[in-house]
Amino acid sequence: MTKKKYSRRFYRKQSLGSLSSAREIVPLILELIQPTSVIDVGCGIGTWLSVFKEHYIDDILGVDGDYVDRKMLLIPEERFMPLDLTKPIRMQRHFDLVISLEVAEHLPEVYADVFVETLTRLGTLVLFSAAIPFQRGTGHANEQWPDYWAEKFEKRGYVPVDCLRRRIWQNQDVEVFYAQNLLMFIDERELERYPTLKIERERTGQLSIVHPAIYMGNILTSDSLKLEIRRFLSALKHTTLRALGLR
Repeated sequence: MTKKKYSRRFYRKQSLGSLSSAREIVPLILELIQPTSVIDVGCGIGTWLSVFKEHYIDDILGVDGDYVDRKMLLIPEERFMPLDLTKPIRMQRHFDLVISLEVAEHLPEVYADVFVETLTRLGTLVLFSAAIPFQRGTGHANEQWPDYWAEKFEKRGYVPVDCLRRRIWQNQDVEVFYAQNLLMFIDERELERYPTLKIERERTGQLSIVHPAIYMGNILTSDSLKLEIRRFLSALKHTTLRALGLR
């Protein structure tokens, strides 16, 4: 992850959709759990944390690379900690909720286990999403299906809870990749403390799914489809010219 990849323009473009999504999703999270502290690993300019703060959660901390422009932060600068996400992050405390959204795919696969270890060391509950294969995006280095990440979490005793996706699947104010990828992971030993999540855990089924909007977007932008369209238009042109006696 380099400063060059994540410019002011990148964060400016990304923040609008993230802000809209966070304002839809954070209230749903607060219906399920009542965190008093939140850490965002790969926070960018702190968009999601700013929404938690709107809901009177003041104990927040954003972690991301030193390349983040402090002037763009949506959270107080003292609530931002520049760290290398490819290295283990250990703190002297735990947080009620750890979030990391559309971040893991930006790290080369060699760092995937380290990153998941970081998240699970920071708290019992992890709100997580990461790009699936062919989702596309800036600086994606390790696009994987949710089952890939679930396996890594489960090695650390954390199980997936699919408690949000069906509630935001058709919400036009939520970025489609959150609707597709957003999962909660919880330390299985702590499930009894969260009866609502325990029920949602029992309902959790297939993790690796594709949102129709992303599926169609990939089809419409695929090179093979573009080639077929060009061939069709070329054939149509020749047919039309012959019909008009111009060829």
